[in-house]
Amino acid sequence: MNEIIFLIEDAPEGGFTAKALDAAIFTEADDINDLHHKVRDAVDCHFEPSNKPKQLICMSKILKAS
Repeated sequence: MNEIIFLIEDAPEGGFTAKALDAAIFTEADDINDLHHKVRDAVDCHFEPSNKPKQLICMSKILKAS
């Protein structure tokens, strides 16, 4: 696996959540900088160093007003 895509969303109770689309990885944080650190830590814990993805892509869900 060369990359993992994370969907970043506002958490209902405040802060942010990050969920990997192709792996069972989920984390949350109060601010976006902390979330980026937690995503990296979660990926490090989930994969062996030899199998760790080379790229992490974080995408925000954007909702359009109707």
